[in-house]
Amino acid sequence: MRDIHSDKILVLDFGSQYTQLIARRVREAKVYSEIMPYNVPFAKIKKFNPKGIILSGGPSSVYQKGAPICSPGIFNLNVPVLGICYGMQLMTHLFEGKVGRAEKREYGKAELYIDDDTNVLEGLGNGTVVWMSHGDKIETLPEGFSTIGHTANSPIAAMGDDQRRLYGLQFHPEVVHTHNGTKILHNFVYNICGCSATWTMKSFLDYSIENIKRKVGRRHVICALSGGVDSTVVATLVSRAVGGQLTSIFVNNGLLRKGEAEKVQNMINETLHLNLRYVDASDLFLKKLEGVTDPEKKRKIIGREFIRVFEKEAKKIGKAEFLAQGTLYPDVIESVSFKGPSATIKTHHNVGGLPTKMQFDLIEPLRELFKDEVRVLGKELAIPDEILWRQPFPGPGLAIRVLGDITEERLYILREADAIVLEEIKREGLYKDIWQSFAVLLPVKTVGVMGDERTYENVIALRAVTSMDGMTADWVKLPYELLGRISNRIINEVKGVNRVVYDISSKPPSTIEWE
Repeated sequence: MRDIHSDKILVLDFGSQYTQLIARRVREAKVYSEIMPYNVPFAKIKKFNPKGIILSGGPSSVYQKGAPICSPGIFNLNVPVLGICYGMQLMTHLFEGKVGRAEKREYGKAELYIDDDTNVLEGLGNGTVVWMSHGDKIETLPEGFSTIGHTANSPIAAMGDDQRRLYGLQFHPEVVHTHNGTKILHNFVYNICGCSATWTMKSFLDYSIENIKRKVGRRHVICALSGGVDSTVVATLVSRAVGGQLTSIFVNNGLLRKGEAEKVQNMINETLHLNLRYVDASDLFLKKLEGVTDPEKKRKIIGREFIRVFEKEAKKIGKAEFLAQGTLYPDVIESVSFKGPSATIKTHHNVGGLPTKMQFDLIEPLRELFKDEVRVLGKELAIPDEILWRQPFPGPGLAIRVLGDITEERLYILREADAIVLEEIKREGLYKDIWQSFAVLLPVKTVGVMGDERTYENVIALRAVTSMDGMTADWVKLPYELLGRISNRIINEVKGVNRVVYDISSKPPSTIEWE
């Protein structure tokens, strides 16, 4: 079997909001790509052995003190390098060209005129529309480079050195606003780097099954199964690999949505026929969370207690040595902090929330995948759409949607409100089009009037976002009539709520979850 990672592209992150998009676009070309921080040790880059490197954009200026700079050694690896925006400016700087502040900043769409269409710009004709986002410009090209594209405002909007296979783009080919961005990236990945299309979900499935079989042998695995897309795909994949050596454990942590425990058990038992063990640990989790209001502490406690429950159940099962869970690539990216453009946003319970000492070895077969790739993999595994298109639900559950103290009463209020939100979203036919839609119980009370009497009750915030992979998101412009129905139902049907608000924040700067 051919290694699906044999041809791969490394993306070095300099802090651009589009970095994840670059990796996704390469993967859409069926070539594996991975993101690393710009200051990753050179030895790790060599070990990764990429067939090409892409330098992302970023908010810095190369001529400023402390500007992020990667190891110059990447240019001695004899692999093609593509610099995007800041990446182009950095390449210019490292090869002793000159970068300066532009007289006129350039943001938004621009017409790119092609000066040389024999390399990354091949097949674009005389010009194309591109997306600019920069305040600096290339004033003097480095030795060996030539201008391959320009705009009215940027005399050097694209540059190239065909002999060393080094290229720079002042614009962003990874965004949809660049009309031929996919073509440009394909030119780099296929024509210049010489990659083959080995990254498909069918090949990933075969590759993963062989890896799991090799790693597990005749030993036993337990899987953290929540009924969500990720954990269900993991359980089905591992079951495909080792069959009866897998026991899936569904833990009711007391932080689930209304009717979730019953729904998940029926779905798994009747549809996928997995070996499922149900554990009701509600009292344990709620006791551990009593009085805890800090969201990071909530996540850590929940992650730790999950493992403790699994360890206890594993002893009952017998000789389980492995724990399979649905960690995704965005979880890994957001949970890794390094000195530079990125910082830890929050601890994902699948990653940073785990204790340092466990009696299990981890199996995380989805660790390299984005959410949409997981759904494609689920299709390969013949998992029904009813499961694959479930909206994401956070590992810590309602603990991070009940802001502040977690009590039975507050959980009840949120469950009832959240059930109304999902019911109305589905009735409107919007469920599949929305990444996540849910209710949040705020830690404040407001004055209201019900039946001519003054009330002082809770506030529910509605959150609905669109996203491709959870790394960025935009709020959904829900119809006013729908918002009105949801608000009226919650206030009328959920005792203890007298106000409903709608969150119109995007990610960034906000996160999807409130905690």
